[in-house]
Formats: sequence, C-alpha cells, structure tokens
Amino acid sequence: MNCKCETFKKAIDTVRILAADGVQKANSGHPGMPMGAADYAFTLWNDFLKFNPDDPNWIGRDRFVLSAGHGSMLIYTLLHLFGMGLTIDDLKQFRQFGSKCPGHPEYGHTRGVEVTTGPLASGLASAVGMAIGLKQQKARLGACDCLFDQKVYVISGDGCFMEGTSHEACSLAGHLKLDNLIVFYDSNKISIEGDTDITFTEDVGARFAAYGWNIININGNCVKQIRAAIQMAKVTKGKPTLIIGKTTIGKGSPNLAGKEACHGAPLGADELALTKEALGFDPQKSFVVPADVRKLCNDTIAARKAEAAEWDKKYNKFIASLDKDAKAAAKALLNKEVPKDICAQLMAAAPQKATATRASGGTIMQKAAELVPALVGGSADLNPSTKTYLKGAGDFGPENWAGRNIHYGVRELAMGLISNGLALTGTIPFSSTFMVFSDYMKPALRLAALQNLHEIYVFTHDSFFVGEDGPTHQPIEQLAMFRTIPGLTTIRPAEANEAAQAWAAALQANGPVVLCMTRQNLNNLDADVVEKKMDVSKGAYVVSDDKNFDIILMASGSEVNVIIGAAALLREKGIKVRVVSMPSWELFEKQPAKYKESVLPKAATKRISVEAASTFGWGRYVGQNGLSIGLDHFGASAPCDLLAKQYGFTPEAVAETAAKYLGK
Repeated sequence: MNCKCETFKKAIDTVRILAADGVQKANSGHPGMPMGAADYAFTLWNDFLKFNPDDPNWIGRDRFVLSAGHGSMLIYTLLHLFGMGLTIDDLKQFRQFGSKCPGHPEYGHTRGVEVTTGPLASGLASAVGMAIGLKQQKARLGACDCLFDQKVYVISGDGCFMEGTSHEACSLAGHLKLDNLIVFYDSNKISIEGDTDITFTEDVGARFAAYGWNIININGNCVKQIRAAIQMAKVTKGKPTLIIGKTTIGKGSPNLAGKEACHGAPLGADELALTKEALGFDPQKSFVVPADVRKLCNDTIAARKAEAAEWDKKYNKFIASLDKDAKAAAKALLNKEVPKDICAQLMAAAPQKATATRASGGTIMQKAAELVPALVGGSADLNPSTKTYLKGAGDFGPENWAGRNIHYGVRELAMGLISNGLALTGTIPFSSTFMVFSDYMKPALRLAALQNLHEIYVFTHDSFFVGEDGPTHQPIEQLAMFRTIPGLTTIRPAEANEAAQAWAAALQANGPVVLCMTRQNLNNLDADVVEKKMDVSKGAYVVSDDKNFDIILMASGSEVNVIIGAAALLREKGIKVRVVSMPSWELFEKQPAKYKESVLPKAATKRISVEAASTFGWGRYVGQNGLSIGLDHFGASAPCDLLAKQYGFTPEAVAETAAKYLGK
C-alpha cells in the first residue's frame, strides 16, 4: 500500500475513532453505524462532494443527508475534518446541553447540517424534496449542466427502508426519474433487537428496481468499489440510484463488530482501547487527528474553496447574461420575494359571493402564485377537491422540470416530508389534502416546525360539515393537534376575505402555516367589517359590538357565520353581544397585551366559544366561567345541515344555549 492509500485508510479510521470517542465521552449514542459507514462517508466527502467550507449555504453545493440520524457522530466528524466549523472541543460536547453536536442532526443548529434527521426515513424523504427542488431551480433559471448538476447524497440504514415513509417517497422518486438523487444503503443487517432477519427479509434491491431505480451492489467497506459506484451513479440518466453497501456495524472493534451491542451504546473504555490499538492509534489518547490525515483534509478544503470560487465566476457571468426581466425573475425566485402589498392584492382577488373557503382560497392562490414565483406544490391526488392546482404553471416531471405543480399521488406522509426538502432548497412549498388526513402528515408537520421551515399546508373539508362521508372523513381532534405543535401557525378563515388575508399571512410567515378550509359555502362578512375591522394577521378581531355587552361570542372559520346569526337573535331578546372572529390562536398570542385586552377584556367573563371541533384548549379564552360549544365525539354520516341541527351548530341553537347560560 502506498503512502497516499495508507493516509486515506488512516483518515477513514480516524472517522471511526472520533465517532467512538464522542459516544464514549457522552456515555450515550450510536458508535456502530458511523464506524461501519465511515468508508463510504469519507470517500464521498473527500473525493466527490461539492461544498464550500466558507459558506455552508453556497448555491452550487451538493446536498448530504444523514437519514440514519442516530449515527450523528458521523456527520459531526466529517464537518470537523472538512472545515465546516465544528472544533474538537465541539465533538467532546456530543449530546450535552447547548452543544453544537446534539443527539441527532438539527438544521439551523449545526453549521453544515442540511436537514433535521432522527425519525428514520424522514431524511430520505426530505432528500427526495431536495432533488425535486434542484431540478426545478435549474430548469426555471434556464441554467446549463456545467452550473447546475448538483446531486443529493443520502446515507440510509435498514430502519429507513423498513419505515413506510421510504416506500412512499422512493416510489415517487422513481416515477419522477430523479437522477440527481444518490442513496447509499448502509446494509449492516443489525437493528436494536438483533439481526434484521427477525423482521426484515425482503429484497430491497428488487423493490427499488420495481420503483424504477438504478441498483448497484457493493462491499460498502471497500473504497475502490465505493468510488466506482459513485462514479456510475453520477452519470446515470433517468433514474435515481441506490447503492447497496454491505457493511459491518462497529467495523474496527475486535469484539463488538457485527453485533447489536455496538448499535446504541458506547463500546466501553476497554473495547475502545482495543479498537484504537487494532487500528494503529494510541489507546491512551482520545479525539486525535493524525497530522497526515489533517493535511489530507486541509488539501481537500483548499481544493473545494478554489472550485467554489471558479463556479461563482461562471454563475455570476450567467446571471449577468440574463436580460432585465429574466434577471428580475431569477432574483424573485432565489430570494423567495413576496410583494409588500401582497395582502391588498390578494384581497382584490377574493370572490365576493357565498363561497366555500376551499374554493375562494383556490382562487386567491392563483393570484398568489402569479405574485410569488417561489410558490410551488401540490396535493395528495386531491386537486379537484382542494382547489390547489396552479393554472398555467405546468406539471413537474421529466418532460417539464420547471413545472410548479407536483402530483404526489396518495402519499400524504411523503408529501409532507418532500415539502420540507423543497423548503430547504429555496422554495415556498404548499401541500394539500383533506384535513382529517393530516394525521398521516403529523411527523412532517412536527419536523417542519422544529426546523422553522416556511411552508404552507392547505387542509380542506375542515369539520363535520363534510357530511355524508362520515366520521372517517370528519376532522374532530386535528385542530387541537395543530395548535399543540410549537412553532406551527394555524389559521381557519371565516370567509373569502379572511382567506385572502390568511394567504397573505402565510406567505409572509416565519415558519410553517396551516390553512383550514371549508367544504361548505360561507357568506362573506359585511363590507364595512372587511374594510374597517378585519385583520387576520392579529389572530382575532371584533366583528360587531354592542355598548356594555353582556356576552362575548367567539368562533373560528365557518362558525363565525353561525355566531353572527346567533348574535342577531340574542339582540332581538335585548341581550347585548360582542362577536369575535378568532382565525388564529398563534397570531393572537403574538399581539401586545393591550390589543388582546381590547378584544377579550378580562372584566368580560361571560364568554362562549363555538367551533365545529374538539373543545380542547378553548378554556384559555373562555375562562373558568365560560362555555365552549364544540364536538368532543366523532361525527356521523348524514347531510351537513342535518348534522348542524343535531349537534347544535345553528344560529338558533347557539342563541338558545347562550340565553340559558346567561339565565335569560
């Protein structure tokens, strides 16, 4: 073995030892996967991956996704060795409070981490979104292959391929022929409970071949085979590639390699010392990078910086060559520009007749797409129902990579996670389905909120007013679920004008936003209310008011129409009412105390909330003396008007309940 090969092998073993050192010091973590996948990961980073150590967000970079996020010491070690900002001291703080090296990789927390991973296969599915986003970006900019040939590289393990997420996302990736996606399957055949043969005996390669993927089988611990596989994957056209690498978990450990004991626990001081000795390292020293390994990595860092500088020159020349309109379009797309007057423009597009908010929202989002080029997305085979197809924007696929409509098929979980990947590649993605099926998307919603990703969810058919489809399709507890996710903003507009303001708020948001839209038609509020009082951006506002009111009626969405009708009936009885539309709890909570007091005065303790969903959470607004009218049971299959009467969601029923509540 020549000197260069010896240094390369030592560098790979350095990755193994640093990963094991980090887990040992923390007395927590997963050393086996990083040790087994080190050959592939180091070879990829040193020989192939395009990155700029000076700018982790460099537009010309490839993406690296560690979908097997439990092996996080692998990516932290690579980020350290290749100059992405992590120090040896950072590695020593693995899994400690405030550390840059948390237990699983977190986007926005650690420089160079492209996506938050941990829930298995979520990273893989998000990588499919990144691959879509890069294809879209290149086509819409009209850039050539010499500039935009970036790849998305993923490391996934056995657990990722067991999860249903991988089935949904990888099926779509094969259908779309995403040849910029290269996945390494770290096939070590070990899970927490032991050999994967106890649960997982399918032929993964055959499954992915059926999806339309290019399959390469290699020894995942052989650098020569790894290099050849990556080279082949890079030039494969019309198919994503799965490199199935047979690896040994805990490779290098004399007694634990190939065993589940090194999957989710430290090697132990004695075994770690034996491992270091076996690999030619000083067993008495920890967190050491040999000088020749450091030089090898520093040389790669210098080369990557030079390559990035050359790429930037070509990119700047390309941008300069665009005409004025194309240059402005590129700027709007890349910067995700939203016009300052977006709210006024969308309000002008709102239908001025009784309309379901799914329909008015659909009309409004056509205007939004015209004004915001970064808006892209699709539905889970429900565009005719959710009204979320962007007219004239084209369908994304091999025949039109510039298409802004993505047909996800019946794949809600994949859709949500792919949208996360799209958000991470510079678009404002939307995804849509019936609200009850948001249950399938909960992991994606949570990860979007955790990463503070700017994306929009359009959930229609938002209550039991769905009617005849019955309880399987009638959301009850989903609104409460949305409201419990930290960082997720939920908006349930009451009519077309509120829908326009909701879309404006969503497009200007800092983080993910859920829009809850009705199936049934709703009357627009009076023009005077729309012009002088309506402000969805504040989360709640007073629709109508009587001096020295006796009671506050508050509602979101379709029930605002109901309480307006109930208020009219109460006023006929001499009861004074304040009517409050409350489309968004989260936006309301962000308002100054003075504004919140102006809408819901503390002294006004007689309050009723009305919402066609679980009453969970409304106690914070109605108070101890208040009343919540909702649905704390599942619905039924029947026409919506009949259900409204049955469940007490008519103006007459609400007025009667309110009068009794007041003792009148």
